[in-house]
Amino acid sequence: MSRVYNFSAGPAVLPEAVLQQAAAEMLDYQGSGMSVMEMSHRSKTYQKIIDTAEANLRELMGIPDNYKVLFLQGGASQQFAMVPMNLMKNKVADYIITGQWAKKAWQEANLYGQANAVASSADKTFSYIPDCRDLPISENADYVYICENNTIYGTKFWQLPDTKGKPLVADVSSCFLSEPVDVSKYGMLYGGAQKNIGPAGVVIAIIREDLITEDVLPGTPTMLRYKTHADNGSMYNTPPAYGIYICGLVFQWLKQMGGLEAIKAHNVEKAKLLYDYLDSSRLFQGTVEKKDRSLMNVPFITGSAEKDEAFVKAATAAGLLNLKGHRTVGGMRASIYNAMPKAGVEALVRFMENFEKNDP
Repeated sequence: MSRVYNFSAGPAVLPEAVLQQAAAEMLDYQGSGMSVMEMSHRSKTYQKIIDTAEANLRELMGIPDNYKVLFLQGGASQQFAMVPMNLMKNKVADYIITGQWAKKAWQEANLYGQANAVASSADKTFSYIPDCRDLPISENADYVYICENNTIYGTKFWQLPDTKGKPLVADVSSCFLSEPVDVSKYGMLYGGAQKNIGPAGVVIAIIREDLITEDVLPGTPTMLRYKTHADNGSMYNTPPAYGIYICGLVFQWLKQMGGLEAIKAHNVEKAKLLYDYLDSSRLFQGTVEKKDRSLMNVPFITGSAEKDEAFVKAATAAGLLNLKGHRTVGGMRASIYNAMPKAGVEALVRFMENFEKNDP
């Protein structure tokens, strides 16, 4: 069977060149006589893999020297607890609720202290980003938290909130490496790899060194302390070794593509194709305020649950997979991450045009 166009929100499409290289190296990684999947993480060969991956990520993002890069496990959802356990020194933090994942993070943080919802877009089903230029930031807040790109609802912070001097913590799972970023504007940013970087099972956290201390909430397990992983080069225990290797291949691919400026231009071009069609369509409509649209996740509807279902079924049969919207919102969603080729978006738009043409 030929490869399909996979619009899944995650685990998601990976660059074919990366998959081909991983396949070529599956049985024998660079003359080692074994797969990375079966290699000791304490070997010199694996140490070089993780060191190269970190160096390439630092180069791609321009990560300052006073930030640590950690390769962690537990999914992005484990960070919902790890962040307050490590950073909530005053037991106060401010959260901006722009979707399900920010809401879950806020709910989890309330287990450890006072998590204030200082802004929310729940009033319009998270279809926009609230104005964050003058928020009621708590004087004793340890940090301000956002989910920068909302996978389910298709919104994106194009302007970071004014945190009034407090460290900004951002879940960037679904926009990681999709555009250039000024890391120095964040106290911490983190993301699950399974959307834009690699296979599920790896979380990458980039944390300013002054935020990594022994001073954590009482009872914080050793494995949930950032310092544990920072002090041991992400090798305190067996890391998600093969997943990190694939992430490293993706970093190399991004460099070959021209870096984050080039990949952003590629992403803007793809998203414009789809949004321009949605804006002109009689049948399909986007669900997000234009100024807040994500380049990565594009939700849309027909206005009829039956037509939505028929569209997803027909698209699947045509090799356009995983277009069904998240179960909490319905409709459709096309996730068009870095590795989605322009040809995939063009094929989707052509299919939508034909579906609309045949709609009575």
